[in-house]
Amino acid sequence: MTGARYRFSSTWLLPGTAPERVFGVVTDLAGYPRWWSDVRTVRRVDDDTAELICRSRLPFRLVVRMHRDHQDERAGLMRVRLSGDLDGVLAGAVRAAGAGTLLEITQDVQARKELLRRLDAVARPLFRANHALMMRRGHRGLSAYLA
Repeated sequence: MTGARYRFSSTWLLPGTAPERVFGVVTDLAGYPRWWSDVRTVRRVDDDTAELICRSRLPFRLVVRMHRDHQDERAGLMRVRLSGDLDGVLAGAVRAAGAGTLLEITQDVQARKELLRRLDAVARPLFRANHALMMRRGHRGLSAYLA
């Protein structure tokens, strides 16, 4: 694979919400635009695949297909394969944490979008900061949606 490689890890604490509810919401890709402002649209491709268009603060959008690779509600585990502007894997783990839920998200991706690949050497810190802001907005949006 060619392209700039990125690894991200995020942990979201969601107080007062059962793990089963969190799992249901985060595995319902069609619902993402309701709570995550950076996910502009979702188009269902088939029962296991959706195409998301995302745009954060930077002046470009990402088009990513997410294909369900593994989903085990009892264990609280999910994994999707990504293709499009980003190729790789996104995995999530949901577990009870006190009176709420902890959602751990890991991403291992390579940029396929030409702009990201070309600018990686000089803009990597900006891309990483943009991703962190996007994840923060996702966490806040999900928290508010579940409240």
